[in-house]
Formats: sequence, structure tokens, C-alpha cells
Amino acid sequence: MLKFIHSGPFAALFECGFRPFFLLTAATAVIAVAAWVGFLTLGMPLPLTPNGPVVWHAHEMLAGFAMASIAGFVLTAIPEFTSTRMIERHHVFILLILWITGRVAFAIPIVPAGTIVAMIADLGLLGMLAAIIAPRLWRDANRRHLSFLWILLAVIVATGGFYFDTLTGTYPMRWLLVITGLMMALIVIAMSRISMRIVNTALSQVGETGTAYLARPPRRNLAIFCILLYTLAEFVALQHPVSGWIALAAAAALFNLTNDWHIGRALLQRWAFMLYLFGPAL
Repeated sequence: MLKFIHSGPFAALFECGFRPFFLLTAATAVIAVAAWVGFLTLGMPLPLTPNGPVVWHAHEMLAGFAMASIAGFVLTAIPEFTSTRMIERHHVFILLILWITGRVAFAIPIVPAGTIVAMIADLGLLGMLAAIIAPRLWRDANRRHLSFLWILLAVIVATGGFYFDTLTGTYPMRWLLVITGLMMALIVIAMSRISMRIVNTALSQVGETGTAYLARPPRRNLAIFCILLYTLAEFVALQHPVSGWIALAAAAALFNLTNDWHIGRALLQRWAFMLYLFGPAL
């Protein structure tokens, strides 16, 4: 097996963490969405998982599609952010096996055996990711990126809550809503790092050397706070009227992030403009 991942025909696939996981992200998006559209329009059967098709779809879009993209990003970005070595290939391979095991096991209509295996695989994947990045983030001189670890640990708790409710017969959607909120906060955190590099590169390309782009922490922290507050409100009192007002505040805070982007014609560069449009779309 070590020969397969270090010198075999697919060795290059495991050289960088984003390669296998971004491929899985794209594949899962196509397969899961196609399955859901087929279910809604043609009545095609979905896996006989606990709590019905809606929970299966929401879970797989989070634990499948979203987690594959997060794993690919974290495995690639954290070594760069912390100036440490790339993640070892065998670690990438183990994480890949855990992800695949979780997706297959959760789709097996054997309750609770399939659910238990999926729980072990999903929590194992999250736990191993946390264990890999924690020392790197903690040893970083300024510890500027520890928020990635805190969000990941919160996702572990929420994932455990989901499987606990599932195995005890409680409807677990509330935990999927929590994971959604946590992942939205993680996107804001990650985007602030990515955007500063891309937008400042765009500024240099158009010759605006006297201008710099900065993702301002107060605006970013306000957006994250509103997202997490809304997540908490939905968890405590699902569909309460107050949640609507908090959701409006979260949307306003996300739009407020775009004020940092108004830095002239550099914003019209392809990658900068794409990120600018993506922020409010959160």
C-alpha cells in the first residue's frame, strides 16, 4: 500500500491534499444533486437511511460534498499558512478512505450497523484532520489561524450530536443546521485569507501600487458572530420569528464585508471579481 501511494501510478494524486478531495467534491456535487433531482422529479429511490430522504440529502451535502472541499482546502492551505511541510501522503490516503467509508456506510440500509460505521468514519476523518493541523497552528508564531481549529472542533461536536440523535431515534436535522452555520463561518474565515492575496495581486497587475486591500477583522468578526448567533437561534428555537431578524443581520453583515473590496479597477480583474460576487452569495 505504501508503494501504491508513494511510487505507484496514482502517487501524484496523494502528493497534495486538494487533489483527491477536490475531485471528490466535484463528483459528489454531480452525483448527490442528480440523485436528489431524480428523487423529486422521477421518484427515483434514495438510500434507505434513518429519518428519510431529506436528512440523507442534507447530510451528504455536508459530510460528503462540503467536507471533501474543506479537507482539500485545509490539507493544502494550513501548511502554506504556517510555513510547514506538506501533509504526508499516507495521511491523505487514510483520510480519503475514511471519507469514502462514511459515504458508503451511511447509504447502507442496515440500522444501526451502517450508521455506526458511518459515525466512526466521519468522526475519525474530522478528528484526524484536527490532529494533523493542531500542532502546526499552535506552533505558528502569531497563532493567527487557530480559528480553523476551533471551527473544526465545533463541527466534531455537532457531528457527534447528529449521530447520537440518529441512533436514539430523535430527528437530527437541528445538528445539520448547526454544521451548516459552522461551515458558513469557516468560509468567511478562509475567504478573508484568500481574498487578500488575490485582490492585492490584482492591484499590482493593474499598477496600483499605492493601494492595498485588507479584509478588516471587525467586519469579518461581525459577520461570523451574526452567522453563529443565527445558528444558535435555529438550534434553540427552530423557526422562531426572532431567527428571521438575526438572519437579516447576518445577511447585512455579509454585504458589509464587500465594502473592503471597493479599491478601483483592480476589482474588475477576473479572480477578484468572482470572489467579490461570491461573498454576498453566502
